[in-house]
Formats: sequence, structure tokens, C-alpha cells
Amino acid sequence: MANQTIKPAKDQGASYGRRAFLKATAASVALPYLIPASAIGNDGNTAPSNRIVMAGIGLGNMGGGDLESFLGRNDVQYVAVCDVKRDVRDGRMNHVNEKYGNKDCKAYSDFREVLTRADLDAVHCATPDHWHALVVIEACRNGKDIYCQKPETKTLREGQLMIEAARRYNRVVSGGSQRVLEDYRNVVNACWGGEKGKVKSINVNVGPLPMECNKKGEPIPEGFDWDLWLGPAPWAPYHPHRCSGSFNINGTCWRSFSDYSGGGMTDWGAHHFGGATFAIDVRELEPEEVVFHNENGKKYATCRFPNGKLIHHNRPGAKNMEVEYSDEKAEPKPVPGYAGTGGIYGDFISCVKTRQRPFRDIEFAVHAVEVCHLFIACYQLERSLKWDAARQQFVDDAEANRLVDVARREPWVL
Repeated sequence: MANQTIKPAKDQGASYGRRAFLKATAASVALPYLIPASAIGNDGNTAPSNRIVMAGIGLGNMGGGDLESFLGRNDVQYVAVCDVKRDVRDGRMNHVNEKYGNKDCKAYSDFREVLTRADLDAVHCATPDHWHALVVIEACRNGKDIYCQKPETKTLREGQLMIEAARRYNRVVSGGSQRVLEDYRNVVNACWGGEKGKVKSINVNVGPLPMECNKKGEPIPEGFDWDLWLGPAPWAPYHPHRCSGSFNINGTCWRSFSDYSGGGMTDWGAHHFGGATFAIDVRELEPEEVVFHNENGKKYATCRFPNGKLIHHNRPGAKNMEVEYSDEKAEPKPVPGYAGTGGIYGDFISCVKTRQRPFRDIEFAVHAVEVCHLFIACYQLERSLKWDAARQQFVDDAEANRLVDVARREPWVL
């Protein structure tokens, strides 16, 4: 559940040990006659010892927005930026240093160097989707909490590995969709309020499916580590459309292409299906079946959950986030919300401090994107599929199980 406490890890990273050491040392020596108010937080700011030390990995369009949200918090100390594009990382580094009036923020091109820093408590990640699982798992292994932009996964297999890493290393791992609560609050309130009866189904209209990329090669811009940008994805020649961070799912950005993302189905679907799974209260569940429909040439699909609730995709005649209720009475339930202040970013920071699981705990986020991946497989094969959540594979279907994961370039394997 989202309000569960995460047990402290045996190895929580050097930053926690350093702080504990400093507190113990401070108790054993005489205090100085004068202590600056800023040092203990009495000037209205958070004392340095209580700030969350953070870095950002992948700082393009969305990553830049995440940076601003964390940088604007008094309880965060931002110390490192990481991006494979030199102009992006240098620009973000200079911006951070201007904010603080110093040169303490450092720039990196390889995220692994960032994650080995002993002074870091947490990182945020807004790389292209094909990098998310690798960054999240490596962050957990290095004792770092992490906020990861949606869609959290590129494949079905990645999701369970990310959940396992978060639990094994006792990390706070938050998904990044603010729209789940903020855009769909009215739908959620209606479903959880019980006044309209028990929820039977909800419909989501989103797309398109991912496409292949056959762009011809162009010269690689100076200062751009193209091979590192590709990482686990198949090698391909550089083209600006392959790596553009544009939010348009029209074949001119990485979000469109199957090597790097799940197209609009996962990019916008992470928002919509995140809201849908929250509204009908199946965040803790995985579908047991995805049913393919073809009614008079109109194709749509339905995910069925173990409790009988349904999520439709593009159901003919249904509106986006349209809920179907039964006449059966439903008891009202309180709607979960963010911890702390400052929206989803404040929720993450608050949970880093308290060790509670965040509103968009990685398990909830993975389950939402799993719905997207199941729909993609269903449409690609144009038939119904049964999903075994315990074994994390399709039931008696070798062809479908080839879609559970993808091959990765060395050394970027999971």
C-alpha cells in the first residue's frame, strides 16, 4: 500500500552515515558561542544537514522541468547534472550554480559516475524510456532513492525487475505522472465516493502504437555522445528525429519509435491508464487477460482484472475516462493523496525523509504501464491473450512471450 513504511536498508549510502557521524560528533563537543541562523534553519530555510542532496539524469525537456521543481525547494541541495548532450548538461550546471551562487554543481555524461557519489541521497531520471529500467535499478543498487519520469518501463519484464530492486534495497522509488491525481481527480472522487454504485469498467482513448524508425543517417553533432544515448537500444545511425525530445507523437521524436518507447500508447497511456487504474482501484493488481475485439472493422481491446473490473481501450462510442457503474451499492472510501507539500515532487521528497512509499510508488506505476504493454501485444498479434502475473508471462503462448522483453546491446543488459 502507498502508506507503508520502507524499512531502513542495512546500507543506506555514505550520506546517511556521514550525517549520523556528524550528529554524534556534535553531541560530544562544546557548541560554539555563535551559530549562524541559516546553519540550523532558523532563518526560514532548511538546515543543510536536513536537506536532500540530489542529482538529475537526463535533463532535456521534461528533465529540465523536473530540475526546476526540485531546485526550487529549500529542502533540496542540487549538486550534479548528467546528460549525453554537452550543451544541455553545461547549461543545466551553470543554471544550478547561478541559483546557489557557487560552482559546486558538477556535470557528467555517464550516469554511473553520478550514482557512485557518496554524498547523494536521491536522483531524478528523465532519460528516454529505453534507459529507465537500467537507471532505476542501478540507483537502487547504489543506495539512492529515485524519481523516474513516466512511462517507467519499456517492456513488461523491466517492471518486475524495478519493483524487486526497490524492495531489495529498501529504496523510495516514485513514478513521475502528476496527471494521475491532478488531472483525473474528479473521476477518482466519483469512483471512490460510491454514490453512483460499484465500478464495472472504465474506458481510455489514447494512442498511437509505436512505429519503426528508418531514418537515414546524418552527421553527429559535436559534443553529443550518440552511442551512449542509444545505450541498450539497437545500433542505428544518428538522425535528429530519433533523439528529439519533442512531445509530439508523430514520427519526429524518440517517443514515436519502438526501439526507444511505446509510442502514444505508453507515453500518454502512462498518464491515462495510471488515472484509470487509480479510479477503479486496481493499482495493486495486474490484468489476468487482455481481450481483442473486432466489431464491424472497429478494433479495440479490454483488460480484465482478477476482481472482474475492466479497462477498455478505444471502446467504440465511449469517451476518454468514461466510467460504467452497476446498480449495486458501493461504500465510500477516502482518496489517497500526496505527502508533504509541492505536488508529486514534494511527495517524493517527503517520502525520502520519512521512508514511506510515495503516492506513485513504483509498483503502482509499473502496473499502469503494464496495461499499456498488454494492449500493444494484443494489437500486434490481433488476438486475445492471458497473462500470468505470478510467472510474468503469457499463458501457453510462445509467440506472445517473445514480446515480454527485448534484446539489449552489451554491456547494457538486465
